[in-house]
Amino acid sequence: MSAKAVMVLGTTSGAGKSWLATALCRWYARQGLKVAPFKAQNMSNNARVVPGLNGQLGEIGSAQYFQALAARARPEVRMNPVLLKPERDTASQVVVLGEVRPDLYQVPWRQRSEQLWPFARDALQALVAENDVVVIEGAGSPAEINLHHSDYVNMRTALAAQAACLLVSDIDRGGAFAHLYGTHQLLPDHERALIRGYVLNRFRGDAALLAPGPEQLQALTGVPTVAVLPMWRGHGLPEEDGVFDDTATGPGTAQAFKRIAIVAYPRISNLDEFQPLRAAPGVRLTWSRHPADLDGVDWVILPGSKHTTSDLAWLRSQGLDVAIQGHAAAGGAVLGVCGGLQMLGHTLNDAEGIETKAAQAGTLVATPGLNLLPLVTNFERDKLLLETQASFGRTTGAWANLTGADVHGYEIHHGRTTAPSAQSGLHEILHNQHGEPLGWQQGQVMGLYLHGLFESPSAMRALFGLQTQPLDAVFDGLADFIDQHFSPGTLMNLLKARTA
Repeated sequence: MSAKAVMVLGTTSGAGKSWLATALCRWYARQGLKVAPFKAQNMSNNARVVPGLNGQLGEIGSAQYFQALAARARPEVRMNPVLLKPERDTASQVVVLGEVRPDLYQVPWRQRSEQLWPFARDALQALVAENDVVVIEGAGSPAEINLHHSDYVNMRTALAAQAACLLVSDIDRGGAFAHLYGTHQLLPDHERALIRGYVLNRFRGDAALLAPGPEQLQALTGVPTVAVLPMWRGHGLPEEDGVFDDTATGPGTAQAFKRIAIVAYPRISNLDEFQPLRAAPGVRLTWSRHPADLDGVDWVILPGSKHTTSDLAWLRSQGLDVAIQGHAAAGGAVLGVCGGLQMLGHTLNDAEGIETKAAQAGTLVATPGLNLLPLVTNFERDKLLLETQASFGRTTGAWANLTGADVHGYEIHHGRTTAPSAQSGLHEILHNQHGEPLGWQQGQVMGLYLHGLFESPSAMRALFGLQTQPLDAVFDGLADFIDQHFSPGTLMNLLKARTA
């Protein structure tokens, strides 16, 4: 087997590469083809636990995880061989084939790219050898001339796979034709030759009004516009990067039966797990960066964090610590997930310099938590990765309906959290398959190490009485959408050699 490769490039970040690649994975899988996704390097703090090498577990970007599910393939580390997880504006944890590589942390960007490309190339070659189609996602823009010689995620990958490339632009931002033309013109001739079609994404209005733009662009570049995709906000796929949006989602406050605020600190991670809340009828979801954002809400959620102590410091600088504590004192429900759980505790200890990089080995750096749960977290050098199936024990208050609910999710964290002694009112409510506690509750405050609570149908039924849309239905909807809006025959023609 030697796969044909179809690659989705973008004129900018956020053009729509991830969701289009996901749609393509499902569309080709529905043609009876064996399909795998691939992204040479992803930069995201949204990650999933998947099978790795040598029987171990590893992590990949969430986008490739969902693309694999759309392709009806089992997600695994070769689909995203390099994952960069930003910890600060100028530094990222480097994950190679699912494993953290501390030795590459300080290597300069361009030099590091040359060291990482062989891992990406070998993973790509293996997937090509095992599948009929490999759907490849690029990163950012392929025409950043200051980075082009060291960029292996875009055109170096495209050339290695001899991929048929689609170039996507977000027309809702404006300047789409200039973006497409400029990107095409900045590429060398042998790379331009791989671009088979332009895609105008997020168009609002009558597509006929675009004329004669697509025809003029084809006359200038020789590349046709093969799809105009209408704006579609409700497709159901989690966003790849950043906070979903800056405005509240869901019905107006008077209509909502549950008003939920998620604290959006700078290093927020794994926010894709909250997509079911965003889409749930009767839930009004807001993103909190200021104390006033918590006024009148029913729940406050502290999500995961790639750098818990710095996000906790940010939270305090905004006055959100006092607001969260006041919400809890007034009987409001609080949920902390992973890093958010750690923040809810009494103390976060870092003797290994995992988060406090200036610490000397063996020197304990203790950071006070919000003290809403009597727990202590110790950061450990080895990251815990685990896929988990568990059932809730007895829960009370706002979380009472979770009692007995089955949940499937994952753990991905450096910290180990314990209750230092028996605590009155603190209950262990969830355990993993090794018998280790994953969740605690005291009063209306609950903390979980398990990611994926709201992705579990039983939890959504218990908390909201909702029957959630299966992911398979979301993927089929994406495939139907591109089938409707791409020029007839285009998608299968991408698997054929280009004709002059």
